[in-house]
Amino acid sequence: MTALVDSHSHLDAAEFDPDRDQVVARARAAGVTRQVVPAVDAAGWPKLREVCAQDPGLYPAYGLHPMYLASHRPEHLRELGDWIERERPLAVGECGLDYFVEDLDPETQALYFDGQLRLARDFDLPVIVHARRAVDAVIAAIRRCGPLRGVVHSYSGSEEQARQLWKAGFLLGLGGPVTYERANRLRGLAATMPIEHLLLETDAPDQPDAGIRGQRNEPARLATVRDTIAGLRGIDADELARATSANAERLFRLPAAGAA
Repeated sequence: MTALVDSHSHLDAAEFDPDRDQVVARARAAGVTRQVVPAVDAAGWPKLREVCAQDPGLYPAYGLHPMYLASHRPEHLRELGDWIERERPLAVGECGLDYFVEDLDPETQALYFDGQLRLARDFDLPVIVHARRAVDAVIAAIRRCGPLRGVVHSYSGSEEQARQLWKAGFLLGLGGPVTYERANRLRGLAATMPIEHLLLETDAPDQPDAGIRGQRNEPARLATVRDTIAGLRGIDADELARATSANAERLFRLPAAGAA
């Protein structure tokens, strides 16, 4: 079976502190040989770097997540530029906009999101985007800043919004939510979208799939996401793995499987 890339896991999260090595081992046993691990705030960048240095299949991205707005300071954007220049990560993120949480000021979110888009553009890096009830605003920000490339992770928008993102050079990350039978719109998109725009993810430790509802998620569960989407598309799971791993290699400029 073709090796999988988890395009979005938070392996540095405290939930994995007791057994991180075992989590990575289980992922590898399930065929998940590479993981992209995005940051959420400046205070976590050093730990993220340390975690990813422990295994050649872990790749950090540095950014400022909108849900951690209270932790961010304007000077963190300058510091992020310094980190990117020094550390040479494969992406900027996790960043974006979240209009679901009411007390996250939209204007302040936009300040940090726009700043990170500019960094991604200037360093020629892909951007890992969080867009919750904010897909139109994310598309508008991308168009203002462009040219850019990246992924909108845990995609939950419409098919028309998806087409606009594809045209802008973005891929869509799909994970645990697609395994729930009532997620009709998302499952319909997964079944019909152009495969060259698809990435697989877990968002571990969050967004567990239907088989582990309410439990801690982990990268090994990516195989369940693969099998679900392959079933929806009516193709072999290995065909889906080959295509999505190639997509991740192209977007993030990852070394090919076996060269990590």
